[in-house]
Amino acid sequence: MRRSEEVTQGIPRTPHRALFFATGLMREELDRPLIGIANSRTDLVPGHVHLDRIADAVRAGIYMAGGTPLEFGTIAVDDGIAMGHSGMRFSLPSRELIADSIETMVEAHQLDGVVLVTNCDKIVPGMAMAAGRLDCPAIIISGGPMLAGRIGDARYDLTQLNEVIGRYQVGEVGEDEIRQIEMAACPGCGSCSGLFTANSMNCLVEALGLALPGNGTIPAVEADRIRLAKQAGLCIVRMVEEGPRPREILTREAFENAIRVDMAIGGSTNSVLHLLAIANECDVPLRIDDFDRIGRETPWLVKLSPAGQDHMEDFHRAGGVPAVMKTLAQSGLLHGDARTVTGLRVEENLRGVQTRDPQVIRSPQNPHSREGGLAVLHGNLAPEGAVVKSAAVHVGMMVHEGPASVFDAEEAAVAAILQGRIHLGSVVVIRYEGPRGGPGMREMLAPTSALMGVGLGESVALVTDGRFSGVSRGAVVGHVSPEAMAGGPIALVCDGDRVRIDIPGRSVEILLSEEELNRRRERWSPPPGRPLKGYLARYARAVQSASRGAILGACAA
Repeated sequence: MRRSEEVTQGIPRTPHRALFFATGLMREELDRPLIGIANSRTDLVPGHVHLDRIADAVRAGIYMAGGTPLEFGTIAVDDGIAMGHSGMRFSLPSRELIADSIETMVEAHQLDGVVLVTNCDKIVPGMAMAAGRLDCPAIIISGGPMLAGRIGDARYDLTQLNEVIGRYQVGEVGEDEIRQIEMAACPGCGSCSGLFTANSMNCLVEALGLALPGNGTIPAVEADRIRLAKQAGLCIVRMVEEGPRPREILTREAFENAIRVDMAIGGSTNSVLHLLAIANECDVPLRIDDFDRIGRETPWLVKLSPAGQDHMEDFHRAGGVPAVMKTLAQSGLLHGDARTVTGLRVEENLRGVQTRDPQVIRSPQNPHSREGGLAVLHGNLAPEGAVVKSAAVHVGMMVHEGPASVFDAEEAAVAAILQGRIHLGSVVVIRYEGPRGGPGMREMLAPTSALMGVGLGESVALVTDGRFSGVSRGAVVGHVSPEAMAGGPIALVCDGDRVRIDIPGRSVEILLSEEELNRRRERWSPPPGRPLKGYLARYARAVQSASRGAILGACAA
């Protein structure tokens, strides 16, 4: 019995059918599998502005396979537009709203399956969380990455857009050049063209087996993206009849495959938060230290912006995620028997796959690094862990020690950087920006870009209980846990304290005795925090540590 028969079959469901008929459906359509299309299309987000075309292609695929498509909407926050102001406090919390809304629509209407049409930062993991929670047939299809911008022979993306602000402050560029760059850097629809959070997550849901091969890298403007969406529609109807279901796909082995790919491509630090949260929905025991264990065993093979000069279109041309997975599998670093939405195992999907450009996707014998592109640090500053995108750290900053310059909010740190009050060798500490303290764990793209723009990116480190945009680069350590608002050691740091970051040694330390830290801890009390209302107030009461994926627990009274 299909789930939808609960609302479409039998005399007691006469009122239900009447309401379906009121939408224009025919009786024959109610006898088919009812497939939801959760579409996050919005005018506000370039990665989502074209998702009506993707959803239309999905709809066509569902009809071709004998299903009935039923579309509904979800929200989507543009992190770039929300960046650097109070709006960013809503970005990470929106992940939970997306998962909740999809769960609500699928369960309330007893849909047989759902195609999740997405593209950008929090929307992809929110939809994957819903898939794991519902465990009814589900497949993710993204809108695809944006092409890189061009001015002459130079290519641009959000990295240069954000860093040019600092360059303007020190007189390196003028307003005319800024205007030229801002008109060229984002040339059209799609998720921003580097390996930032959106494209990291679109690659990782492909590696998880929850999306079709090519999901992470086919450019938004190519016809192959439309064909892939039609294939997703065909696939979901088969999944309703034959499986597999999401929890048969999202196993421990699948998450290890995704982490392995994440390390090999040097993805965003946000992927740690999101994979932990998706695993939690599937009751898969995943820990932050699993990322570091797998990272130490995995070579870094792909160097895309912001770490390098290549973009998602280059990665796709070179073979994309399948080529990386084939390379890892040949080295015995992948679980080839993991199931996928294609109905085939990973190893079956990879038959015939080849790397088409070894300059973009390197071999394990010629990696950018013998270890993966992310690292998890521990120490007396981060007892529960912290995360750094080691792939985007200058070699001279892999080990760094310096005096702390401490700020209790992002805006104060940005002002100090742009006003020239941060000195060579310092460690900028930004706290009370964690999941609870922010609330919402804002991305610190403004301060990291400011450091790069004013020429301090290779001499100043940054440590925060907030997080970073996938665009960020430099010796920037985020997700410090426990966060300051929870009384973590980062709340105890004072200006001038020596902080030591050792990425190869996986440590982040404040160079104080335990006795001194205990004395400060006894004197510390949490600040009153920002006045909150509505969703953020509820979120702040319920959110858990970044080391657990910033998932929600039960709300406090």
